[in-house]
Amino acid sequence: MSYQFITSAKLPTRHGEFDIHIFENDEGQEHVMLTVGLPVFDQTDIADSILNQKDDALSERPIPLIRIHSECLTGDAFSSLKCDCGPQLNTAMDAIQKTGCGAILYLRQEGRGIGLTNKIRAYALQDQGHDTLDANLMLGLPADARIYDMCGPMLAHVGVNAVRLITNNPSKVAYLTEHGIDVIERVPLVVGVNDMNAEYLATKRDRMGHLLDTDFNTILHLNK
Repeated sequence: MSYQFITSAKLPTRHGEFDIHIFENDEGQEHVMLTVGLPVFDQTDIADSILNQKDDALSERPIPLIRIHSECLTGDAFSSLKCDCGPQLNTAMDAIQKTGCGAILYLRQEGRGIGLTNKIRAYALQDQGHDTLDANLMLGLPADARIYDMCGPMLAHVGVNAVRLITNNPSKVAYLTEHGIDVIERVPLVVGVNDMNAEYLATKRDRMGHLLDTDFNTILHLNK
């Protein structure tokens, strides 16, 4: 599937001002990139500037801080306590503003790619005591249906081929690496932990391979 840049504008937020870039795939699905300190490069020159590293602006700027964040309406917009998505997004936006060079890739794949309706169906099963992974499987859905094909074209739009990646998810690191983007550093992000999402986060750690701090048991109040 191909992705194309559509338009961009300035976006003032409570975290600071970002440039907002809109991308669209062949099926009309939109994805968003918020950037700071990452000017858009002429697309006809991007290949040469990245592969040959002849462009001074690319070679002199710091390695950008990048967050790949999949849409979570309940967490990002409604401040749900069932997940850590909202705090992760806001913390990443703050961190990128402070560094002055980075981007949020906001991917429109709600509920780890299963969509909002199925996500709420999974929530209903979680209310009955099933964890986030089993709830998806009980609905006949994958534990994680997200894809990251759009990340390469989005990063190429601002001439990025090496990143400091804000994530606890090794799958994101692996995907970028396999597609020619150097992950110079993985920056952990453990925020928004509360009694309502403790088991959810423990499942991500224990059953989905997320890399969390060694003292995470203490954070989650699970060191019984």
